[in-house]
Amino acid sequence: MKRVRYTKYEGGLAGEMSMEDLLNALSDYLLDSGFQNPWMEFSDLDHTMDALRDALKRALESGELFDERMQQQLDEMTTEGKMDELIEQLIQRMEQENYISIDRPQDTSQTSLTSGKVGENEGPQNDSQVRFEVTDKSLDFLGFKTLRDLLGSLGKSSYGRHDTRHWATGIEASGASRPYVFGDTLNLDTVATLSSAIAREGISLPLNMEYSDLHVHQCEYQSSCATVVMLDCSHSMILYGEDRFTPAKRVALALSHLIRTQYPGDSLSLVLFHDSAEEMPVSQLARVKVGPYYTNTREGLRVAQRVLERQKKDMKQIVMITDGKPSALTLPDGRIYKNAFGLDPLVVSETLEEVSHCKRKGIMINTFMLASDFGLVQFVQRVTQMCRGKAYFTTPHNLGEYLLMDYMQRKMKTIH
Repeated sequence: MKRVRYTKYEGGLAGEMSMEDLLNALSDYLLDSGFQNPWMEFSDLDHTMDALRDALKRALESGELFDERMQQQLDEMTTEGKMDELIEQLIQRMEQENYISIDRPQDTSQTSLTSGKVGENEGPQNDSQVRFEVTDKSLDFLGFKTLRDLLGSLGKSSYGRHDTRHWATGIEASGASRPYVFGDTLNLDTVATLSSAIAREGISLPLNMEYSDLHVHQCEYQSSCATVVMLDCSHSMILYGEDRFTPAKRVALALSHLIRTQYPGDSLSLVLFHDSAEEMPVSQLARVKVGPYYTNTREGLRVAQRVLERQKKDMKQIVMITDGKPSALTLPDGRIYKNAFGLDPLVVSETLEEVSHCKRKGIMINTFMLASDFGLVQFVQRVTQMCRGKAYFTTPHNLGEYLLMDYMQRKMKTIH
């Protein structure tokens, strides 16, 4: 017989705290991309247990997580010296609810199973060496949070699927009906079908219907698309006093969540390009940091094309997020030619040749540029004209809105 054992509930601040609010407060730390800025709150922290404790302490002391009652409880715990205990309880809860996974190294000391004695070499575990990883559950939440923030404040527009603060009345409807043609899905428009028969026969019973009376509803044809996000992780993405890489990562997470939840027939892949280029699982995006120094755009396009060749989709596109001109080139012998001064004719010509390959394969390239110097603008315009794509010259602050809105507008919809 199954039994349930009840115990007394000991309420506590750690159990009452919202994990979503806590993750939101830690989002800059969890998505850190290596931007070392002394003015940023979490810029000096790594993914170790000691660093996580410091990040939690800063988040709790910020005063943004609690209402007045909970803030009073926190002040009392701080006065009584129980802040460390609260932080340990929060870490334990984050692990239990699968928001983080802790990688504890194996202890070199051995415990005797018979005697229960511990070896002489046992010592206190150094938490500065114990690391944790952000789980997929946390990444899903952070992606959803970013998507909601990016698209939740666009205001009134044509009817769609985004929540707003406005109210409206109406019903969901599709396109106008048309006469049935052999091969159509038999989604009959009953009103139009009966009206056609009545107009021809008049009101009488029984009502004789003919093939020409059949009308079917029209709906929008929605095709699927294979997308590769080409993300520039060269050193310029964190130079000049501005972190451009972390906002780009947030956008890619939001785009991944959007495709997975709203467009399940689509596919999304991630390609990082710097001195060279490589494909990276989207699930690892939050852990990616800025890489080597140069921008090998051509190699990124090559890897993206190989990824898209594996996708059996009619629509294929590359979404390139970058802030710098092409400055590197992989030579036939494997060596990397680098020139960061101006637009190198060899690098530009070889990169544009790769763009022409994309055009011949029917791959559209949409470029989102985070810088606006004159030579760079001209290069991006050349790429856009060749592939008939789109180019946006934007900043890290509104990059997300442009990218996500553009992706949804590029979906093909045909009335038939």
